[in-house]
Parts: sequence; structure tokens; C-alpha cells
Amino acid sequence: MSDFETRLLIDGDYVDGSAAPEPARDPSRGEVIADVGSAAPDQIDHAVQAAHRAFQDWRRTTPKERSRLLWTIADRIDAEAEGLAALESLNAGKVARFVAGGEIPNVTDVFRYFATAARNIPGVAANGYRAPGMTSMLRRDPIGVVASIAPWNYPLLMAAWKLAPALAAGNTVVIKPSENTPLSLLALGRILSDVLPKGVVNILCGGGEAVGRKLIEHDLVRMISLTGDVRTGRAVLRSAAANVIKRTHLELGGKAPVIVMKDADLDAVASTLREASFYNAGQDCTAACRVLADAAIADELTAKLEAMVKDITWGAPNDEGVEFGPVISAAQRDRIDGFVSRAREGGAEIVVGGHAPDGNGYFFEPTLVRAPIDAEIVQKEVFGPVVTVTPFSEPDEALRWANASEYGLASSVWSQNGAAAMQIADRLEYGVTWINTHGVFATEMPHGGMKNSGYGSDLSMQSLLDYTQARHVLLAG
Repeated sequence: MSDFETRLLIDGDYVDGSAAPEPARDPSRGEVIADVGSAAPDQIDHAVQAAHRAFQDWRRTTPKERSRLLWTIADRIDAEAEGLAALESLNAGKVARFVAGGEIPNVTDVFRYFATAARNIPGVAANGYRAPGMTSMLRRDPIGVVASIAPWNYPLLMAAWKLAPALAAGNTVVIKPSENTPLSLLALGRILSDVLPKGVVNILCGGGEAVGRKLIEHDLVRMISLTGDVRTGRAVLRSAAANVIKRTHLELGGKAPVIVMKDADLDAVASTLREASFYNAGQDCTAACRVLADAAIADELTAKLEAMVKDITWGAPNDEGVEFGPVISAAQRDRIDGFVSRAREGGAEIVVGGHAPDGNGYFFEPTLVRAPIDAEIVQKEVFGPVVTVTPFSEPDEALRWANASEYGLASSVWSQNGAAAMQIADRLEYGVTWINTHGVFATEMPHGGMKNSGYGSDLSMQSLLDYTQARHVLLAG
């Protein structure tokens, strides 16, 4: 059907999946572009066994050697960036120029950062803590085989967030992309298999129940890294304790509050949310989707956001000037439509947008909704191009509302009073809080959640430590 790589990567070789194939689609047209074979149970076992064997040697490579190979991977990605970006745009419905100009450079930056971090793992100086002549040392050793589950909203970038720190720490990986977006990771597998020893990275495709569950339940898997929804996270936790107890690293979504004080620069809020709310069609766990606005400026801010939303250009990912494309699937489009329809029926004001257009492709209009705090659309993660505005009467009320959420991933505070903004930020129960901006990441800083948004850090040295085991070694004499 296509020239895309559709085979599994197991023990250094590409092999056809033995189970029923899953269709990979172009969400801008709704058309199947490739059939990707799923891993059968024996292939899952083969991949984990291969990773387990490879771990015995890979764990003993020096940080310098692992660093060199991660740098080589980054260089190869740079060399093949154009093709990888085009594939990511096609299969995930992403705006092509944003993938090429932003996401692929971020992928290579992540590999280069962890290439450097591998040689700088922090520890404690050796000392005779117990008694003279007894020297205690702290080791940070790799954990073993890591089962990674990558999401469909950022297929390559989230894979890099998982692969780079795990490999830098000396682990081996069996990674499963989403069945919706396997093509770019399978293409990346060609680079990985060329650079790394066989078995260090294996790629399995297929559905969560048929492949993902069997992968994470395998006795030789020692750690599970998931980016997904809360329901999947709970299932992972149950599976992780079913036989051999496994370490878990979970990023499970969010519902980011945007607390706008009455002294905020409202033009800056609106211009920032143009990207922070609608980039990737709002399919982002940190998207600025829940605006809590001081009642004194709520009407003015709503009007500015309405004008901004009406000005957004959306459509096919390769069309000139497009700011976001389709959502990932018909099911996701219908899910978003259900949230908006129920909000409308419940009395919420659909300020602008609110419909899925006719025609091919899985599009949904950029949408602004004014709704009370207890509305479903304000409380639940919609994961689409939908932003809500809810007025609050005083800062403490906004804080209570923000912290009452089941999620705790990302948040922002907007005020021209730096001290007041910091006081609110100090009290927010979110893994990241931005002040007078939203959605700005640094590879050197951790990204992770609280509450139902999960735990464990992506990015930063903290992520590298998450993929290691602290060990005490004592030498007597």
C-alpha cells in the first residue's frame, strides 16, 4: 500500500507483525495510508528477551560511549529531519512547518541533552559513614528492560523523552507507539538500529490491550513508562503489581488552569493562548484550556479571546498559513463534539465555534465556551481545540477551583504584580506553573505531574535519575 516502514523492530531486525494489522491514517483526509502489522504474543516475548540479553552488555558500556551513540542518533535525525517531519505531519495531522521548525529540533535537543547528562550523573562522595575502614559508595545503576508506551499527540517527541534518558542511564527499551501514529517511530527505528547494538531498542506495534498489556506484564520488564490517559495509567499500575513488581513512570494528562488576575495584560494573554491553547489542535496535556478570569475583566478578556479565535486559520497541515490541522481520529472528533454539545445543552455559552465541519478529515473548529466551574467541559480533559472561560470573584476562589481538579500537570498565572503572582504560584498543586506565559519548556527542567496527572519526570537530570536505581556499596577493609 505504501513505501512506509510498517514492520516491527525486534533484536536489530525489521520483521512483519504476525497479528492482525492496524490501519495508519492521514487524519486530514480520513484515508488509510498504510497497514501496520501488530505484534503477536511470541514476538512480544522475543522483543523483551532480546532487550534483556542486550542489557547485560549495554549496562556495562561507559557513559562516554553511550553519550557518543546518543550524539550520533541526534546527528542522524538532523540529517533525515525533512523526511521524518513530513511523515509526522502526514500520520499525526500536524502542521508541517511547525514539525520541521520546532518539534524535530526538540527531538534532537533531547538526545543531545541526555548524551551530555549521561556523563554527569550526580552522586555522593564516598566516605566512612559506618566506621573507619568501611567505605560507603553510592551507585546509580540502570534498572533493566523498560517498557515504554508513547502517545499519538507527539509521536516522535514523546518517544525521544522516553528513549533518551532510559538509554543514557544504561537501560534497554521495548517501546510501543500508539496504533494511530506508528509510522514516524518505525522510521526512527532505522536510525536506532543502525547506531545502537542489536536489541537495545525494540519497537512493537499494535493495540493497547493486545500488545501493550502483554508487554508491561512480561516478567523481564523492570520499569514501565507511559504517557496516556488516567484510565490507562490505572490499568498500568494494576499490571505493574500483578507478578514481578515494576517501577512505573506515568504522565497522565491534564486540564491546565490559566488564572488571569484583573491587572493582567489581556492582550498578552490572548496572543499567548493563540498558540498555547490551539497548537496541535489542542491535543496537548498542557494546553491552556481552562481560563479562570477575574470577574472584573472576564467580559473584556472573553471578547479579546473571541476575536483571536475567529482569526485563527485551520485546515490541512500543508496549506499555507494554517495554525492547526485535524484531530487524530473520527472517534476523537466525535468525543470533542460530545463535550461541546453537552455543554450547549447544559446552558453554557458557545462564544465562537463549536462544530465539526462536513467533509473528509477529522476537523473541529476552534471553540471558545463560557461556562460555570462545575460544568463537565470545564472539569474534564477535552483534548481538542476548545477553551473555556469561567469568571472568579477573588484570587482564593480561583486557587480553590484550580486545586480542586483531579489533574495536576500544568498551570499559569497572569498578573503584572510579580509578588502576587508568585504567591498564587506557590499554592498551586501543579507540576509546572508559568507566570505571564504558558507552554514554555526547557530540556534542562523537569516536566511531570501531580495527583491524577501521574508522577515521574520527563526531561532534565531528574528524568535521568528516574531511570536509575540508587545502590549502596560498602567496602570493608
